[in-house]
Amino acid sequence: MLHIGIVACSAEGAALCYRTICLEGEERLGPHNHPEASMHSHPFARYVKCFEARDWAGVAELMLSSAEKLARAGADFLIAPANTVHEAFDLVERRSPRPWLHIAVEVANEARRRGCRRLGVLGSKSLMEGPVYREKLAAAGIEHRVPAAEQRERVHRIIFDELVKAQFLPRTRAYLIELIRGLKDDGCDAVVLGCTEIPLLLTEESSPLPMLDSTRLLARAALCKAIAG
Repeated sequence: MLHIGIVACSAEGAALCYRTICLEGEERLGPHNHPEASMHSHPFARYVKCFEARDWAGVAELMLSSAEKLARAGADFLIAPANTVHEAFDLVERRSPRPWLHIAVEVANEARRRGCRRLGVLGSKSLMEGPVYREKLAAAGIEHRVPAAEQRERVHRIIFDELVKAQFLPRTRAYLIELIRGLKDDGCDAVVLGCTEIPLLLTEESSPLPMLDSTRLLARAALCKAIAG
């Protein structure tokens, strides 16, 4: 099996991704078994500084630094369980020592498999307003919608003030459920959890729309690739 390299950004999203690889690996491979995996993380503050400055070249340098370390550790391919960093993906991919899976591509693949035509997207402000999902979903022939500007700002603050710090509050859950209900009213047939921590707050049972959990979809794609060799 191939060795998975995890380029971590925030702790909660990276931990959920790693845990999914291990637990679902056991389902595929037998008791206590999963592909080899290594993880590297720079201090999250360094990423946040780049996000706030919209310094995507700086994000790329952090990702490439992790990629080099993981390649030396033996990783055969790489994933980043953080949606926002994928705005730097084109700057990373051509200089990377190892190939990558792209989180939005894996979400788009699953959306197409399910027959989705219009997706709501939740995530950081730059993720909702930027090209990452817009381009990948358009390439798959899928429309998308995002919340209004004031709502995007509030979701962004929720992510950085609460979720990345493992604060999962009932009032926040209720707010996100209401946003998803609005996306449903706008004709969306599923919602992309484009922040890798949101899946720790919401469940399929609580969501007004079927959820496309970017964290677990990326983990499962990595698991399949590793097992296939």
